[in-house]
Amino acid sequence: MTFGSIFFDALSTLAVFGVATSTIYSLMVAVGVLRFRRRAAAAGSRRFQPPVSVLKPLHGDEPNLEENLASFFQQDYPEYEILFCARKSDDPGLETARRVAARFPRVPVRILVCGEPPWPNARTYSLEIMRRSARFPILVATDSDVRVAPDYLATVVEPLSDSRVGMVTCLYRGVARRGFWAQLEAMGMSVEMTSGVLVAEMVEGMRFALGPSMVMRQSTIEKIGGFEPVAQFFADDFVLGNRTAKAGEKVVLSSCIVEHHAVNASFTSIVAHQQGWATSTRFSRPLGHMGSVLTYAVPYGLLGLAVLSAAGHAALGALLLAITLLDRVLLCMLVAGCVVRDRSALRKAWLYPLRDLMGFCFWLRSYFGSRRLSYRGDPCELLPKGRMRKLIHESVKN
Repeated sequence: MTFGSIFFDALSTLAVFGVATSTIYSLMVAVGVLRFRRRAAAAGSRRFQPPVSVLKPLHGDEPNLEENLASFFQQDYPEYEILFCARKSDDPGLETARRVAARFPRVPVRILVCGEPPWPNARTYSLEIMRRSARFPILVATDSDVRVAPDYLATVVEPLSDSRVGMVTCLYRGVARRGFWAQLEAMGMSVEMTSGVLVAEMVEGMRFALGPSMVMRQSTIEKIGGFEPVAQFFADDFVLGNRTAKAGEKVVLSSCIVEHHAVNASFTSIVAHQQGWATSTRFSRPLGHMGSVLTYAVPYGLLGLAVLSAAGHAALGALLLAITLLDRVLLCMLVAGCVVRDRSALRKAWLYPLRDLMGFCFWLRSYFGSRRLSYRGDPCELLPKGRMRKLIHESVKN
């Protein structure tokens, strides 16, 4: 047997194996979808409505920021306050927050200024400043690019009626302003991220949180030492949820779906953002990130088409590719339609195979690309175990 034939057999086997594992993964997602819908149907009565403090770190102006912030002032909830925090008092984000707050005088608001963060992760420093000033024992931390429905607070706080629960987090629906590439990024938020979370929760339970929406007890954060212990990490939300679980408190995935607005519009900014998160996942969860290569489908279909066509079995190769394309379209329709209710992704499900291929490219490049990223405009470098180091007076090349 020649080296060429051995190499061909290896590639053919890899293609078939990849198609099989990605199909199994899709079936696991389907089971996760069923579990999520059953849990959502059996959700509580929303009678547990203690006063809460909403924490909103801000950094500059963003598209749709005013509408996003306004959605938190329109909550059907008896008592809550909203705290905003930025580095400078004249931050454009704070100016928008003041303008929105003037429209809703019934909601108590406090504006805080934290100065330049001494911690590598600037968001966690803002959260710590707001936590110390919060009036209420339940904290709701959300990103500035998140928009919510009027029943958001009532839904996400309800699981805390169980004293064993220390944190509640939410899936999110990606929303793109405009543009083809922004649409693909939003589809990744809605489908790829949701699929991974549903499978992870089914296999090992929730041992992490999702940054766009995190509900926590003050006592839980104090138990793990405040936000400072997670301030060394790029993926602070993952670490925060993980430490909550390790502290013996439950992390619950809420039935609530929030909107995560994609602020990137250009191809280069979207690639930089997606690549940054893929690289950070590689450092934060090395084994899980490595294994995620088996969840992609289209790359194995393309490999099968190329290898089998070269060997004179083009029809078989085309069949493998067709299986993967159909698999990803159906996966997109299932998750977008039955979980995050993303009508845009549902209409354009035929595009999702391209997003699947992009995801694989980000995964591959995470092992060969630069460790230098940008976090809220600050250049930083990823270190082992997902820690980060701020780079002073240096530019970041993505």
